[in-house]
Amino acid sequence: SSVITYPKPPTPFAFLRYTAGTMKTFIAFAVIASASAFVPSSRCSVETRLFDGKINNQIDLDSPKVATMDSVDEGSKKVYCRCWQSGTFPLCDGSHMAHNKETGDNIGPLIVSGPKKEKKED
Repeated sequence: SSVITYPKPPTPFAFLRYTAGTMKTFIAFAVIASASAFVPSSRCSVETRLFDGKINNQIDLDSPKVATMDSVDEGSKKVYCRCWQSGTFPLCDGSHMAHNKETGDNIGPLIVSGPKKEKKED
């Protein structure tokens, strides 16, 4: 029967045996890996800095939930805000266009049309 031998596990201070060049390479790798993990998260927070984790930062802030009921008359339409920046909320005033230009986003309003009026036949 043959005996299988395994390498001896390194001691806690085994890293002291590495040369200065090996240590520099390891440190450079650690710095680059840390920086690459940080950059995407910081870029993401810059793109969403308008909201800071909260979408609604101005409409009915004391309410636990902002909900609006509305109706659309026959043959008419309404344009509703989805960016929470409108000065005429819940209706859209075009504020999303400045947000889109600043951030490269593509948000737009919700457009709701009522049923078309039927033509009266004589």
